[in-house]
Amino acid sequence: MKRVLFTFVAVLFFAVASHAQGVLKFETESHDFGTLAEGPVATYSFKLTNTGTAPVVISRAMASCGCTTPEWSKDPIMPGATSEIKVGYNTSGRPGAFKKTITVTSNAENSTVILRINGTVTPKSSK
Repeated sequence: MKRVLFTFVAVLFFAVASHAQGVLKFETESHDFGTLAEGPVATYSFKLTNTGTAPVVISRAMASCGCTTPEWSKDPIMPGATSEIKVGYNTSGRPGAFKKTITVTSNAENSTVILRINGTVTPKSSK
């Protein structure tokens, strides 16, 4: 009887533990830089919280082009903890409107999240 009870408890524990999962909740998934002067790198930090019940590790944040660079912590984001993904857009030599995406991949329940940035770069004056 003890063996059956132990097996039942072990299976129940495994079932509950396997359903534990982290969930990434972003404050916003898009940012409009508005109008920017050509030259400097424009940056924005997407803030996020793990609202799930297990740690989340962001394994990748891939930008849609080389002009956009994401930076993020490689440490696990514990349940209830916050973190951020800092995104830089290089405006140098890129006058005009832009729309870029950053695809975030993790072990969270929502394993793929697409962040968006946009804006307009005004060209340097030709004086």
